[in-house]
Amino acid sequence: MAVLPIRISGDPVLHTPAAPVIDFDDTLRTLVSDMFETMDAAPGVGLAAPQAGRPLRLFVYSWTDDDDVLHRGVAINPVLWITPTTTDELDEDEESEGCLSFPGERFPLRRAERVILQAIDLDGEAFEVETGGWLARIFQHEYDHLNGVLYVDRLTHPHAKAAAKVSRKNSWGVPGLSWLPGRDHLED
Repeated sequence: MAVLPIRISGDPVLHTPAAPVIDFDDTLRTLVSDMFETMDAAPGVGLAAPQAGRPLRLFVYSWTDDDDVLHRGVAINPVLWITPTTTDELDEDEESEGCLSFPGERFPLRRAERVILQAIDLDGEAFEVETGGWLARIFQHEYDHLNGVLYVDRLTHPHAKAAAKVSRKNSWGVPGLSWLPGRDHLED
């Protein structure tokens, strides 16, 4: 197992729709294992293959809910069914989100309260998870990565403006930038 470099906003692999996983082999198993290790080291609650520089439709997730139930798994070639979002005022504390590909920053973003995730596991078995709350947010965030969308791409004013300023200040938005969990600096 290995910790993989995490690509930073601007790398083309993050802004391009990922390809379906076709081969369920040892290479895929190693990638998934490395993605779990990378996510845990970051630390994060999800990691999509494009964030690790692999343009494949899969993500891993790991989150413990308020009842101490661990939700941990891999979703390969997922389909996500999303309920409509509310038009209520955005709660900047409860709806704040971060991303390992936009490291160290958090911005509020409206997400659907409930989702249904349909995917395949490492053994090629189909599964379905119907969920709400934070796990639904994780699934939406990671699913966006598979479609070439970062959460900062969905932000509205004034948060979009603040994210753009952070990107410029950090010289992000260009190909080739990454960071390695466990180190304090960004690599290029």
